[in-house]
Amino acid sequence: MAIDSRSSAAGSHPAWVRWLVPSAGDLLFVVLLSLLVFTPLSVRLLGDAGIGWHIRTGQLILATHEIPRADPFSPLTSSVTGGQLWFAWEWLYDVVVGWLDSAAGLNGVVLLTALIIAGLFAWTFRLLLRQGTNVLVALVLVMLAESGAMIHVLARPHVVSWLFTVAWFWILESAENGCAGSHLAFSASHSASQRSWQLWLLPLLMVVWVNVHGGFLIGFVLLAIYWLGAVWQWFSLKGDRFEDILQKIRAGRRAWALTFTGLVSAAATLVNPYGFRLQVHIYRYLSNRFLMDHIDEFQSPNFHYVAQKCFAAVLLLTLVALTAKRRKDGASQGLVILFAVYSGLYASRNIPVSSLLLILVIGPWLSDGMERLADRQTLVRWRRLASTSFLQRMKVIELSLSGHLWPIAAIVLTGWIAAQGGKLGARPLMDAHFDAKRFPVYAVDYLEKQDVQGPLVSPDYWGGYLIYRLYPRVRMVVDDRHDFYGEEFVKSYLKMMRVEPGWEDFLEQHQAHCAVIPKNSALANILVETPGWQPIYGDDVTVVFVRTPRTRE
Repeated sequence: MAIDSRSSAAGSHPAWVRWLVPSAGDLLFVVLLSLLVFTPLSVRLLGDAGIGWHIRTGQLILATHEIPRADPFSPLTSSVTGGQLWFAWEWLYDVVVGWLDSAAGLNGVVLLTALIIAGLFAWTFRLLLRQGTNVLVALVLVMLAESGAMIHVLARPHVVSWLFTVAWFWILESAENGCAGSHLAFSASHSASQRSWQLWLLPLLMVVWVNVHGGFLIGFVLLAIYWLGAVWQWFSLKGDRFEDILQKIRAGRRAWALTFTGLVSAAATLVNPYGFRLQVHIYRYLSNRFLMDHIDEFQSPNFHYVAQKCFAAVLLLTLVALTAKRRKDGASQGLVILFAVYSGLYASRNIPVSSLLLILVIGPWLSDGMERLADRQTLVRWRRLASTSFLQRMKVIELSLSGHLWPIAAIVLTGWIAAQGGKLGARPLMDAHFDAKRFPVYAVDYLEKQDVQGPLVSPDYWGGYLIYRLYPRVRMVVDDRHDFYGEEFVKSYLKMMRVEPGWEDFLEQHQAHCAVIPKNSALANILVETPGWQPIYGDDVTVVFVRTPRTRE
């Protein structure tokens, strides 16, 4: 799309039209926000109990004005593990959700997550249009990516990493391609120096990213990819023509700019409460083969489920786009595709980021392929017009509607409803809560009434919820902070959960007084038959056991 065509389209509409008429991106934002906030999907966002300890950590920071370095939730575990340092590396996110929970309960936490997700996919849709993707292809790709992301659409800090990843990609791609022939161009007046200036946004973003989520490493992978692309272009250009000489000079300057940006961004990662020890800790965690092989979200995707099938569809479209593409893009786009495909196939948790990167790269290629296919349908003139002129006009109109009044109104309205306890007047509209069919909700209600003491042991995937409900009165033995507990602890825990020989050692070592166990699990069945443990509560989800006094003596 020519830039001047967009400008003329924008100028042909009165200002009030650009504000009042919603664009497709605006409608996409409003629809996604409404679905995630006002439907049962709000409960799905709370499908991971880990948000519980994130909230309590944030509230602890707000109360003490200090970043915790010792584990506050399971002190007995800390003493067993030698009182090791706890890296609350997502502390900035924790502070935000801790404040939101205090102000608006879980409705506020869910609203924040919904705003991030809705804004991310609406922004991705608009970026695809700016790249040159037609409206139809952009909408299909965004819907596939959003459906694939449902595998990990949870109220956790990783959704912020999705947003930072797209921003990082956008800046790097803009700096590489600029305006002349670029599909991420914003104005034809940008100079090479202005495009390089955008790179200095990356260290500023990194200061925030490193304190929000460990996914900041993706930023350095993308930075390395675009650095390699610049170096490859510099080496591959022979310099026989004047145009090649200019491109070689630009590639060399871009490589140096990316080098300095990378160094400054690396220094920016040290702006965290733990300094360089955070990077060392993350490296040890991600390089631990035992943990990576036993944590569910790091397992390869099972393509028998809907979200994974949508990711498979994105992969197939990527193959189609690679076959049909005619653009002479640099090596960077190919490397981004390789990284996205590998990371998505390596671990299920990477599918959302992989899908977003893939559609941002292949969108323009698929649109070009559609236009060439339509041009060949010479016997059916209306089809050619529909696929080229109509879709191009739709794209121009879409980009000219830049008022975004509807998303702003949706944000204000949902924020007001969340602040009013989820009600609009007397009518309840928001009810974010933990699913009683998934978590031991009623069992915890019973424990609170009976004043049962800890330490309390449960499956790691329930630990965050129990912390949210029972901390600080009751301390937990284990939750899903596997990087803190370490390999040996997790091995002992798995031995208990699987009722392998020596399974009781974990309970004895951590002096567990109460056990909240899934009904009909192997551990629940054996505890029923184990002297010294007595069931005191049971429902369709949970069985609660306590030690008998005789056993504790």
